[in-house]
Amino acid sequence: MGSVSRKMQVLLLLWLFLFPPEARAGEIINGVESKPHSRPYMAHLEITTEEGYVGSCGGFLVSPKYVMTAAHCSGRQITVTLGVHDITQEESTWQKLEVAEQIVHPRYNPFTNLNDIMLLKLQRKAEMTRAVGTVPLPTRSTFVPPGRMCWVAGWGQTGVTKPVSDALREVKLRLMEAKACKRYLFYNHNLQICVGSPRIRRSAYKGDSGGPLLCAGVAQGIVSYGRGDAKPPAVFTRISPYVSWIHKVLKR
Repeated sequence: MGSVSRKMQVLLLLWLFLFPPEARAGEIINGVESKPHSRPYMAHLEITTEEGYVGSCGGFLVSPKYVMTAAHCSGRQITVTLGVHDITQEESTWQKLEVAEQIVHPRYNPFTNLNDIMLLKLQRKAEMTRAVGTVPLPTRSTFVPPGRMCWVAGWGQTGVTKPVSDALREVKLRLMEAKACKRYLFYNHNLQICVGSPRIRRSAYKGDSGGPLLCAGVAQGIVSYGRGDAKPPAVFTRISPYVSWIHKVLKR
């Protein structure tokens, strides 16, 4: 019973941390504001849950017809906005597209958060412009090693009690050894990446879920979960193990 209770507490913590009901998009912790439209692959997701709550996640464009995000960002309805910098200031660069199909990885486990990856098929193709473009994906054999410095961008909160910002922000984070994430009960280094030095309070946070981890311009990870107090490291889904599945979906 104690083990089940502990697992339920972990699941509740992950849910509240990553996708709180009626959460607004905010920003990265201790990052900087991105140069407007310098990350044209970024997608802002407005999600209506099955219970009727409205939440938000990040995502990234991997083809004109598909956006990649975290599986736990699924909902009853999702609207994707591309070409966004400030979510409160509509521009001519915006492309607002409805999601026709949410394709959650078949082995996604909401209890452990393993295989936390999803593809969103858009109702129509996005138009490629200076503010909207795709991001490269890794090969199946790619395995980014600990010690690398990579970038994360999103509209998540700046801190546990900090106010939100509406502009896209980004932060540079170090990839860590698996032992740095031993606090997480279900962490799997083959399927996930441990991200963020515990000595430096920089991290993705609420609202950043589903956003990309960029290493040398390639999307290597997806923001998945972390601690409620925002102390790094956090856990990202490793993209390379899913490349075959991704290409199979894109070719459908």
